[in-house]
Amino acid sequence: MLRRLRGMLVKEFIQVFRDKRTRTILFAPPIIQMLIFGYAATLEIHHIPTAVLDYDNSQVSRDLLSRFTASPYFDVRAYLNDRQQIRDLIDRGEVTIALQINAGFAQDLRKGETARLQVIVDSSNSNTALIAVGYINQIAARFAQEFQRAHLLRTSPFSASQISSIVLERRPLFNVNFDSQWFFVPGVIGNLILVMVVSLTAFAVVREREIGTLEQIMVTPIGRLEFILGKTVPFFLIGLLDTTLISLVGTLWFGVPFRGSIGVLAVGAILFILCMLGIGLFISTICMTQQQAMVSGFFFNMPAITFSGFGTPISSMPDWMQTFTYLNPLRYFLEVLRGVYLKGVGLDVLWPQMAAMGLFGLVMLTVSVARFRKSLD
Repeated sequence: MLRRLRGMLVKEFIQVFRDKRTRTILFAPPIIQMLIFGYAATLEIHHIPTAVLDYDNSQVSRDLLSRFTASPYFDVRAYLNDRQQIRDLIDRGEVTIALQINAGFAQDLRKGETARLQVIVDSSNSNTALIAVGYINQIAARFAQEFQRAHLLRTSPFSASQISSIVLERRPLFNVNFDSQWFFVPGVIGNLILVMVVSLTAFAVVREREIGTLEQIMVTPIGRLEFILGKTVPFFLIGLLDTTLISLVGTLWFGVPFRGSIGVLAVGAILFILCMLGIGLFISTICMTQQQAMVSGFFFNMPAITFSGFGTPISSMPDWMQTFTYLNPLRYFLEVLRGVYLKGVGLDVLWPQMAAMGLFGLVMLTVSVARFRKSLD
């Protein structure tokens, strides 16, 4: 058995690595995608296109607007003199935010009355709009506080000294600078491994069936179990190698700290790859052509990424939808990746996620192997 299995493995590795393009596809795209997604996937928003309409045109209004021009979050591209221009710029997509300061803004501040800063925002992208309005609130609140204190210091120094204030002392754990790349890069690692291992496993088996070589292999002394192992073990090893490569890119290129144990990460990666091998093998049992395998893989990959908590917090999903996330191995692998990378936790904390992936992988591999054996009969 071992000799036949070794022959099957040698055949698969030769078939995978004999073509230069195939060798490139196996290793170059994951690294390139890691670099692209590592930069593109972020919650931070910078250089928001902004227009300004200042009807007050006072020193106070200009001081406020200088806070926006100096901020890395806003890019003031137009100074307007007519409100009708705002709608036109937003319709053409040239600006996302418009700030309108009405006449009497400075006078209202000096009187201690409410001075209004109107914000017109393109909310077709609600995420960008919410974050931008949050930035504006922070800048406006800080400006109002500083203006009030400066005004009291000029008019009533004693009263200014008696004003109570609350100072927020932040103590962020694990990500001091709130760098969103530290959150997203481990997630990208999980997503790439999912797509690659599922696609390789499903396509390899379906390709044998589509071109007619599957029947030729099955009339040889190679048994069904040997055939299944021969088809899955190479992609298991390739998945581990790709995991190592893109993890090194995440750590060395993007500077994401690795605070945990390599052994814990290896255990999590092995269990997750086994889960994906089970999914890929299952897809191969229900598909007859590579086109069907591609569509089936897409049907699994997109919901798996969406329900993993990669970009959208699971707690923000409806309760009934959160239940389905427990059937998603990527959810557990992302918790392992972020726990090992950022928090440095070990198996004493991550054992529930490991157990869930182990159970899912065992069930999927058992079902997939049973279906695969039946499909060969």
